[in-house]
Amino acid sequence: MKVLDLCCAHGHGFEGWFASEDDFQAQLSGGLLECPLCADRLISRRPSAPRLNLSGAREPAAAGTTAAAPPAPAAGAAAAAAGHQPPAALQALWLQAVKHVLDSTVDVGERFPEEVRRIHYGETEHRGIRGQATPEQRAELADEGIEVMALPMPAGLKGPVQ
Repeated sequence: MKVLDLCCAHGHGFEGWFASEDDFQAQLSGGLLECPLCADRLISRRPSAPRLNLSGAREPAAAGTTAAAPPAPAAGAAAAAAGHQPPAALQALWLQAVKHVLDSTVDVGERFPEEVRRIHYGETEHRGIRGQATPEQRAELADEGIEVMALPMPAGLKGPVQ
């Protein structure tokens, strides 16, 4: 089993597990790989360090030295407070937000433009909905004063959310 570090054209990093290098190449050339965050299919392989299982092997400690204390967790909190979160943390927050949208809305599919109009004009009860709309349909809704937002759904979230 090969574990590869992959990246989409938008810079989202993720892992891929493949039976072999040939399996990875076949999936890549067949367009079967996509970013779990944005569904981009332009995937590239990032350099990665080999994973070695050295079981009980340890470096001997130099005489007269003491073990260093683990890094303080406040460093990460300070970076987050300053607005400089690592990409993995931002990706996790984005996925959490998408999961919240999925959990708190009803999927009306291709009927989205009609349903959102019915809600906007008071023909049906107000509720959170999601679905599909073309760019032209979104422009028509905006012309009517109905605000909608396109939210790309990664294929991994379209099924059961774990």
